[in-house]
Amino acid sequence: MSYFVTVGILLGLSAGIAPGPLLTLVVSETLSGGVGAGVRVALSPLLSDLPIILFAVFFVSQFSEVQILLGAMSILGGFFVFYMGYESLRTEKINDDVLTPDSSRSLFRGVVTNLLNPHPYLFWFSVGAPTISKAISVSIVAPALFLFSFYVCLVGAKVALAKLVGRSRNFLQGHAYIYTMRFLGVVLCLFALTLLGDGFRLLGYLPSLPLLGAT
Repeated sequence: MSYFVTVGILLGLSAGIAPGPLLTLVVSETLSGGVGAGVRVALSPLLSDLPIILFAVFFVSQFSEVQILLGAMSILGGFFVFYMGYESLRTEKINDDVLTPDSSRSLFRGVVTNLLNPHPYLFWFSVGAPTISKAISVSIVAPALFLFSFYVCLVGAKVALAKLVGRSRNFLQGHAYIYTMRFLGVVLCLFALTLLGDGFRLLGYLPSLPLLGAT
């Protein structure tokens, strides 16, 4: 089960600090309304992701016996995670124009921003829900551990960034942020290879291996 905790931590940290609409809103709200406003936006995935997760898990569960579809979804997830890794490797400093304060300050704004962002849908249908399905086959506790570690790191990373930005506007323009993103990019690319391998095994192009985390 440690496999699912590790995957949750990796994906949560990567999503938590990756540049995107929600991170931009966290930063702008922090600059315009203080750390508390940024933290409220950082908490928004806890509300906005629930219907996406439920629908994605339901959709995947309907095809749990169809290896071709699951294999294709795993390969799609591999390419999506590889794209996330590639984007992380290309991370540069976030320019001042991205950090322009925004006048609105609400948790509702964060929820709406996340619901209108295509990345959560792509992630949960191609990576998150298949991982939960795999975790369920290992233990009833495994999916809970995956979700817990994922959201602790996702929300925790954004909360930490809000506090860092509140103290120093230059943090997202510094080397520490860039090097952290590039390190996570390498790890994400390696994880993408495991998803691609799972997909090709489900399609019968590679020999089957024991399920990771089963012991």
